[in-house]
Amino acid sequence: MKKIKKVLIANRGEIALRIIRTLKELDVTAIAVYEKSDSDSYYLRFADRTVMIGNHPVKDYLDIEKIIRTARECDVDAIHPGYGFLSENAGFAEACEQAGIIFIGPPSEVMRNLGSKVTAREIAVRAGIPVVPGTESLPSGPEGIDMAAAFVDRHGYPVMLKATAGGGGRGIRKLSGNEDLKDLMDRARSEARLAFNDDRVYIEKAIENPRHIEIQVLADRYGNVVHLGSRDCSIQRRHQKLLEIAPANLPAGMAEAMHSAAVAVAREAGYVNAGTVEFLVDPQTGEFWFLEVNTRLQVEHTVTEMITGVDIVRHQIHIAEGRTLDFGQEQIRFNGIAIEVRVNAEDPHNNFLPEGGKHIDIYESPGGPGIRLDGIIYRGYRIPMAYDSLLVKLIVWGYEWNQTVLRLKRALNDFNIVGPKTTIPLYLSICDEPHFQQRAFDTSYLETHQEIFNYPEPVHYVIEDAVYRTQLDEPEPSPEPEAETIGKEELLRLMEKKHLTAHEIEILARAGVIRSPIKGKVTKVAAEIGDVVLVGDILIDLEAMKMHTHIVADVDGRVSDVLIEPGDNVDVGDTLLLIQMN
Repeated sequence: MKKIKKVLIANRGEIALRIIRTLKELDVTAIAVYEKSDSDSYYLRFADRTVMIGNHPVKDYLDIEKIIRTARECDVDAIHPGYGFLSENAGFAEACEQAGIIFIGPPSEVMRNLGSKVTAREIAVRAGIPVVPGTESLPSGPEGIDMAAAFVDRHGYPVMLKATAGGGGRGIRKLSGNEDLKDLMDRARSEARLAFNDDRVYIEKAIENPRHIEIQVLADRYGNVVHLGSRDCSIQRRHQKLLEIAPANLPAGMAEAMHSAAVAVAREAGYVNAGTVEFLVDPQTGEFWFLEVNTRLQVEHTVTEMITGVDIVRHQIHIAEGRTLDFGQEQIRFNGIAIEVRVNAEDPHNNFLPEGGKHIDIYESPGGPGIRLDGIIYRGYRIPMAYDSLLVKLIVWGYEWNQTVLRLKRALNDFNIVGPKTTIPLYLSICDEPHFQQRAFDTSYLETHQEIFNYPEPVHYVIEDAVYRTQLDEPEPSPEPEAETIGKEELLRLMEKKHLTAHEIEILARAGVIRSPIKGKVTKVAAEIGDVVLVGDILIDLEAMKMHTHIVADVDGRVSDVLIEPGDNVDVGDTLLLIQMN
């Protein structure tokens, strides 16, 4: 057994911070890596050491050679991959093994076997677990098309065309019978190649409107395997989860059968560390089928931690050190219900269009009993264009379902996020939807409950140094004049006004009036009178509570006046700089 004293986190964002927190509790040194555009990221402030690994968004976090080289230079004992990026890359796990660095996850051979959806199905069959009818990886060219057509003739439509090396909801297409099979297979291979560097695909029978249930397992290298209960991840958009619940609402006998099935698959695969066994469930018959094994920490591991009290990351590290599990199945207790929602910077009214590039002008978060927040946003945070739109994960816990839903609703209403559109109003609408309240939902929920999208847009008001949100039922007020059409006197009036609507704030921004979104101290002024600036250029740096906020240009133009200098203290709404628009 080797004691882990220093860990490099090969990831970013909220999951990097989640891992750092457990490392600190274990008195293990945390090394965080980042690429240049992440240099102001919140998680870096908590690491013991930070290392910039490049200037290429996404690409640097996927560079195995660069990550291994950095780990060696930092003399780490282990690497934690988090989720996404290289977390399910068997080649990365193998590179760690060859470099003498502990990979906090399963062995590379196990990961390679389970990473192939076809091989994983074979393992499940050997374990005696039912699988959805499907093919092996389809050969390229006419032979593969003939095999796919023969499968469809035998099992009928609809079917799912999937990437063999897929995961995270990517590389999946549903065929209903009207599509050109050859064309879709060619496109699926191309998408798989781009996403996973592997163009293999296979076909399986589509289960119409199933529930998506998963079981969390922990396994050590000595053959001890336990489950930490179930999660219901059925509420999804584009095959990606939005809301997760632990435990799933299952009859006692069915829950026990699925728990046993997950443990059997893990044993048959020779699994080690934390993993998730996923199943599809027919809501009408109660039948379930093996879907896949995720060989990494899941985004939604938090709900399992809330109902069991088990720190999954802590046990990942202990297992990687070679320790045995320090508890058995009979010692695990399940208490209450937990729900996680992913607060994304997306517009549900516009097909969940990401809001990348926008800034968080105001951020106020909920608290109180049974509330957990895993996130990295703060006032002044700029939503990245290159990465996913997750802002913060809200996890709530309650003794029973109704209490948990009411607590979720209260917590969502306590959020105050000004800047981007978010998924919060959609979740509030879901909380009031009768089928959700009855725990009656499956993977078709969003498509079959379109009324949940009929929520009112939040309206924000600025009062003194805070922003308060109200949801209005009455019609929205008539639009005010655009910034370009208002006169100088009106502009001066708005600049002196203490109580501003969101629209008035937008008018000032479009007119080139740069105001402070926070109360803080000016540490740097990067623009001078006469400078030509473009949208997004950094103009001023403000510091508050040891956090730095960049103030950027909202319009193209020339700086006409600078009203502050380094060392000045500013309040929310103070005018900092004026830009004469081109």
